[in-house]
Amino acid sequence: MSGLVDGRTDVVVVTGAGGMGTAVARRLGSGRELILADASPDALDRAVTALRAEGYAATGQVTDVANRGDVEKLARLAAGQGRLTAVVHTAGVSAATSSARKIIDVDLLGTVHVIDAFAAVATRGTSLVCISSMAGHYASLGRDDEVALATAPVDSLAGLAVVTAVGDDPLAAYILAKRANHVRVEAAALAWNRLGARINTVSPGVIATAMSKAEAESPTGAHMMRMLDDCGAGRTGTPGEIAEAVAFLTGTGSLYITGTDLLVDGGQAAWIRWHRPR
Repeated sequence: MSGLVDGRTDVVVVTGAGGMGTAVARRLGSGRELILADASPDALDRAVTALRAEGYAATGQVTDVANRGDVEKLARLAAGQGRLTAVVHTAGVSAATSSARKIIDVDLLGTVHVIDAFAAVATRGTSLVCISSMAGHYASLGRDDEVALATAPVDSLAGLAVVTAVGDDPLAAYILAKRANHVRVEAAALAWNRLGARINTVSPGVIATAMSKAEAESPTGAHMMRMLDDCGAGRTGTPGEIAEAVAFLTGTGSLYITGTDLLVDGGQAAWIRWHRPR
């Protein structure tokens, strides 16, 4: 696809300069203006330098997604560069390496900041994909709690009873945040439809990234890796496989798909639901 439509450059924004984010940037960025965002200036500089060396028109923008002002600045920058084609939000933290508070700030509130900021600049044809997690499918929440997570203003989210109930448990915070990503995107789909734009989530299983390596080395890591064998997948996924799922959801083959989640986990969630010994 050409990077120039009606005289305007196609713009792709990717948050997160890790393995998944850079794989998505490579998959979507050819012939387009590519803006990569990350909270770490060093990680961002390394990723942008590598992408430029490979021929991508890549620029970096230091952005902490937990900071609403940072995300709004990123959205304005992207909108000013040309036609906003795709926004892919991969930035996040894990339960193995982060506190419950940071997980809520980054994985829950950060995703809402991205949804809200880019809704303000999205145009016809814009597609936003938020990377959630298979973990979101483990959540067991009541209808009232899901409605609150889906619709409460971002300033009141952290104070919701369902959020404060996770306490200092990083895993509980992670599962909650990833389920919140799902329902927040579902609820946002109507507004995005009215803009002629689309919004979806992708829920990866265990993907071979630095983050998943840290999780595999955590106290629950052996159990996580054993489930890959038990479910029949026999391997982790690759960042490239997530990038292909994102390419589908941001491309012309998925124009009737919005407000939903694509689970990319090798069948692990299905095994947990139907075959895991009780």
